[in-house]
Amino acid sequence: MISPLAYIHPEAIIGENVEVGPFVFIDKNVVIGDNNVIMPNANILYGSRIGNGNRIFPGAVIGAIPQDLKFRGEETTAEIGDNNTIRENVTINRGTAAKGKTIVGSNNLLMEGVHVAHDALIGSGCIIGNSTKMAGEIVIDDNAIVSAAVLMHQFCHVGSYVMIQGGCRFSKDIPPYIIAGRDPIAYCGINIVGLRRRGFTNEQIESIHNAYRIIYNSGKNVTEAIAQIKEEMTMTPEITYIVSFVENSQRGIIR
Repeated sequence: MISPLAYIHPEAIIGENVEVGPFVFIDKNVVIGDNNVIMPNANILYGSRIGNGNRIFPGAVIGAIPQDLKFRGEETTAEIGDNNTIRENVTINRGTAAKGKTIVGSNNLLMEGVHVAHDALIGSGCIIGNSTKMAGEIVIDDNAIVSAAVLMHQFCHVGSYVMIQGGCRFSKDIPPYIIAGRDPIAYCGINIVGLRRRGFTNEQIESIHNAYRIIYNSGKNVTEAIAQIKEEMTMTPEITYIVSFVENSQRGIIR
């Protein structure tokens, strides 16, 4: 299962049933779990931690040092969970002293040319489109869909179950359950189709919709809108998540 044309450092730890194609480079201080497929010309560099059942396509580079001038060679990692598909030429840099690790969860699809910068945190069940670029210390919650050629500013936070239109660029946070698009990027309604596909009930969807009507259509500022939601709405898990996301936003939410 391991090509004689691959290079694997003798200190690397490789699990069972791992397929390694020709011209793969696996560095020292790398841990790779079971049942992974690493296709030709992929590079798994120092500090990479890869779970089980991942498919890593040609030209991917995992664990390269951060593109951050503050990096001073500290011991950091790039950590990938289970059952991810990492397509051609994806780059996932390892962390810096800021957080120490870059994390990609499980069951994600990262399409061709995606860049995940240092100290990023991507949840599970996400789809990231071709050539999307994510700057340092961003956070993407579970089950988000980020379309192709999206530019995401450092420190931004994207909520769960969002759909972001291709070609967007943004420097503010995108709250959960919504569609974001246009130029400049803006709130375009809730992600009804995505929520139904994920099993949300009509009651849950209507509740989410009512919360965003208050945030985006009431004419109130964000602080006033959140106060109204707390006063008038039942604090279901979905509404609690929306309120917590908005209240804890460091960059402010898109409008």
